[in-house]
Amino acid sequence: MIQSEKSLKRRDFLKAGAVLSAFFIVPRAVLGGKGYLAPSDKLNLGFIGTGKQSGGLIRNFLNTGQVNIPAASDVYHVKLEHAIKSINKFHVEKGGNATSDLVKGYKDFRELLNRKDIDAVVIASPDHWHAAMSVKAAEAGKDIYCEKPLALTVYEGRAMANAARKYDRILQTGSMQRSSKEFTKAVQLVRSGAIGEVKQVFVSVGGPPKSWDLQPETTPAGVDWDLWMGPNTISRPFSHRLAPTMDADFWPDWRAYDEFGGGMMTDWGAHMFDIAQWGLNMDHSGPEEVIYPGGNREEGLIYRYANGVEVIHRPEKGSNHCHFIGTEGEVKVARGKLELTPDNLNNKVFEPGQAGVYVSTNHYMDFIEAIKTRKKPICDVEIGHRTASVCTIGNISYRLKRSLKWDPVKENFIKDKEANKLLSRPMKKDWKV
Repeated sequence: MIQSEKSLKRRDFLKAGAVLSAFFIVPRAVLGGKGYLAPSDKLNLGFIGTGKQSGGLIRNFLNTGQVNIPAASDVYHVKLEHAIKSINKFHVEKGGNATSDLVKGYKDFRELLNRKDIDAVVIASPDHWHAAMSVKAAEAGKDIYCEKPLALTVYEGRAMANAARKYDRILQTGSMQRSSKEFTKAVQLVRSGAIGEVKQVFVSVGGPPKSWDLQPETTPAGVDWDLWMGPNTISRPFSHRLAPTMDADFWPDWRAYDEFGGGMMTDWGAHMFDIAQWGLNMDHSGPEEVIYPGGNREEGLIYRYANGVEVIHRPEKGSNHCHFIGTEGEVKVARGKLELTPDNLNNKVFEPGQAGVYVSTNHYMDFIEAIKTRKKPICDVEIGHRTASVCTIGNISYRLKRSLKWDPVKENFIKDKEANKLLSRPMKKDWKV
């Protein structure tokens, strides 16, 4: 009798302990201190687009130690297999099972989105796919890291921002310069007034896209070219310049053609005009005028803001850069390089958040933390959309060879039907946003 009472009490105690443990799950920081990460805390990322750009992204995300990548998608089978092997290799090198098949591949990204275990997606597809993929990802309840430039058209960028807000999704734009110390310091100096009143900003990047000039080639086995074309209503034949093999010594040329990209104005412009927008505190706005330089020039375009500041597109030899000129000094910034005038600006030190500047030191961790906290990342979808819009309206001015009046609130050209038609493009029914 006594023994059975003891057994009953023990069973009751274990039951109570199990119930209590369900309620006393505490944050990992409390359990193991800073840096502790339980396996269940890792995010499951799905990669959409596994070409050249994806290689660095995969490494950068895996190196955070905060994610798994159980799924990837691409219309080019060889590229998909290459990505899967690299992900598996990473896990093996970290002591994982060399024989396990850790990553599932899909040709159609919608199959990846249907997986309930995928928390977020990384979109590294060509620009003409960004909007359709991002909107469908948001609808599927996934958070999104989307490469820059955020969208091919202004209309598509706004659709992406609207979808992210509607479905309460985090969307980080892949403008990783915002998480680099030289660009952060440059913007802190400008925003703090250290160079006085900003009068001009010179942005040195290449020009607008070109017209189609590639010869048709035979589509390789294992490539679904119709799906690669995706939303486009204009069909173009396969060319290895658009979709090179993984060992090619050049970046894909789709970015150079207006069917798929916006030339260097959007490819590098999405980096350097982004720094101009950030420095001018225009992340949620833009210029009011786009002034065409005249002739057939593809440089010298001037963006004029409401406060009179001019941002001038002027490609120069050497690295792409952004150059702020103020009444009391200058800040010129490129990757890994910061030139300051006067020299004593180098001595200025800023605390995080000072001058109203969000500080991130790792673009990929910033995205992961945004997912966990539900706070906006350093390059939120609205920011990425506004930067891409600046680049795109500049391309429209170059294309029409005339100046334009822009309304940054309504996001259209003022009394200009011809220009406004170029803010969107025809899209196939299945991919409309």
